Amino acid sequence: MVRMRISGTVRSVIAALACGVALTSCGGVASGGSDGGTERSGPSPRTTPATPNTEPTPKPTPKPTPEQRTTDLTRIPDVGDRLHQRIPDRSRQVLAVYGEGENSADATAVLYTKHGSTWDLTRSWPAHNGKKGWTPDHREDDNRSPVGVFTLTDAGGVLDAPGARLPYTRSPAFAAPRSWPKTHWYDFDLVIAIDYNRVKGTPPNDPTRPEGQSKGGSIWLHLDHGSGTSGCVSLAKPAMEYLLRTLDPGQHPVVVMGDKAHLRKG
Repeated sequence: MVRMRISGTVRSVIAALACGVALTSCGGVASGGSDGGTERSGPSPRTTPATPNTEPTPKPTPKPTPEQRTTDLTRIPDVGDRLHQRIPDRSRQVLAVYGEGENSADATAVLYTKHGSTWDLTRSWPAHNGKKGWTPDHREDDNRSPVGVFTLTDAGGVLDAPGARLPYTRSPAFAAPRSWPKTHWYDFDLVIAIDYNRVKGTPPNDPTRPEGQSKGGSIWLHLDHGSGTSGCVSLAKPAMEYLLRTLDPGQHPVVVMGDKAHLRKG
């Protein structure tokens, strides 16, 4: 995907489908993470493709789009001062999740990378959030995603994830119950924990809730099933694979997430 810039209004790119089951939490089924068959690994080095021996024939430089002509972002677009100040100074990777509306399950996820004092838009993808939208005061079973700035420190899933840089726990314990609709069975094949009401440095399915069970938990980035979630943010498999290969503990990645109004208000 070509580089682009998210302007004042982040347009929705996927229509939410009706979800036929009430999920207690996006990761509610995974209560362990250290049972038999679990593998936890640390960061893996990124593979650099070999440089071709022959140079391609030069082509005319395409005229940049309006989004591409805007460079040197000094801050993450469409994020108010209060939330922007919560982005740690050392963070050089920010995944911004722009929700379409307070009560909408549609969103756009944009990865920004900091070089020097400016932010570059790296990639963007369609996404889904809680089926009932967003809230700055998330509660268990409210089917809304929490608004805020959260670190990204741990990953895991049913599948192996070669090249994952975040510590990654592979375990069948992540698998969704087969009592759920078949469209949801593979949601947790690949997971990145959002550090909301959880202990950093543990597998994403660790059940510990430092702020209490009523505040909910198991808020993850995970695979998309085509409609809203119970509070997580979901993306297509290629997007999750890219994030797992790209998010680097040494760059202190965070997610800034919420509907447009809450993000701008901060």
